[in-house]
Amino acid sequence: MDLLNNLRVFVRVVDCASFTAAADALQLSTAQVSRLVADLEQHVQARLLQRTTRRLSLTEAGERFLLRSRLILDEMEEATAEARGAHLKPSGRLRVHSMNGMGVLITPLIARYSELYPDVVIELTLSQRNPDPLEEGHDVVISTAQELADSQLVAQVVGQFYSVPCASPQYLQRRGVPDHPRALDDHQCLRMLDPLYSDQWLFQDEEGEHAVSPSRTFQCNVAESMVKASEAGMGISLIPFYTATRSLSDGTLMRLLPDYRPRQRNVYALYPSRRFLDAKVRTWVDFLKTELPRLFAEHEAVINDPRHWA
Repeated sequence: MDLLNNLRVFVRVVDCASFTAAADALQLSTAQVSRLVADLEQHVQARLLQRTTRRLSLTEAGERFLLRSRLILDEMEEATAEARGAHLKPSGRLRVHSMNGMGVLITPLIARYSELYPDVVIELTLSQRNPDPLEEGHDVVISTAQELADSQLVAQVVGQFYSVPCASPQYLQRRGVPDHPRALDDHQCLRMLDPLYSDQWLFQDEEGEHAVSPSRTFQCNVAESMVKASEAGMGISLIPFYTATRSLSDGTLMRLLPDYRPRQRNVYALYPSRRFLDAKVRTWVDFLKTELPRLFAEHEAVINDPRHWA
C-alpha cells in the first residue's frame, strides 16, 4: 500500500465531503477512492469515516487522524520542495576531501566560492589518501589518482599539474648545478613516498623521455616536508610546482632543469553519479574547472621566471 497516496485520498474525500467529488478531482473512479480509504482504515485498524447515502462524516478517530494526516502531507510537501530547491539553489553543507597539498592550495578558492554562494558551508577534510566518497560520505573528492576505476563515480578533470626539481642555493654551491637529467645520478635526490611518484623521475624534451632513479636518502609522503628538507640543503626534491612557488619566490629554493618537462597529471573532481545533481556539487565543480587552471597559471608564472632558475 502506498500510505502517502492513501492519506492524500482520505484528506481529499474529507475536503470534498464526497467520494464522488474526490474521485473527479483525483481523476479516479469512485470505487477506487472507496477502496483506498477502506485500505487505509484496515491499515490503521479504525473506522475513519461514517458513510450513509446522504452524508459523510468523520468519526472521533477520523478527526484525530485527519489532523495528523494534514501535518504529514504538509511536511512531505515542504521536504519535496526543499529537495527540488537543492538542485536549483546551492545551499547546505558541502563535504569536500582533498590531499593535503592540494587542499591547502584550493583554500583561497573556497573563500571565493563562499562569497558567490553564501548559503553553502564547505567542510574540507585533508589527508594523504583518496577515500571512497560513496563509503565515507564525501560530496566531492579532489583527486590526483592515476587510475579511476569506479564506474559509480563521475570524474571531471578540473586542472593539470606537474612537478619540478628544486634544491637550495647552499646545496647547489656544494654539489653544483645539474645540466641534464642524467646528472641527477651524482646528486642526493629526495624521494616522495606517494602513489603518484614511481621509483623513477621522468623528464621529457625534444630528444624524448629521460628516466632517473633517485637515491634512497630522505623519504617522505608529504610535499611540504620535502620542501623543508630541500631548503635545509638535504638534496634535490621533485615536488608539485604549486608547492614550490613560495620557496622559489623567497629564494630558499631554485628550480633545476627548466628545459626538461616532467609528465603532467590530471586533477579530478570525483562525486557519486546521480540523476539529479545537487546544485552545490554542480556549482563547486564548475567553479573549480574555471578557477583552478587560473590559479595554476599564477603559480606557473613564478616557476617559469628565469630569476628563480639555477
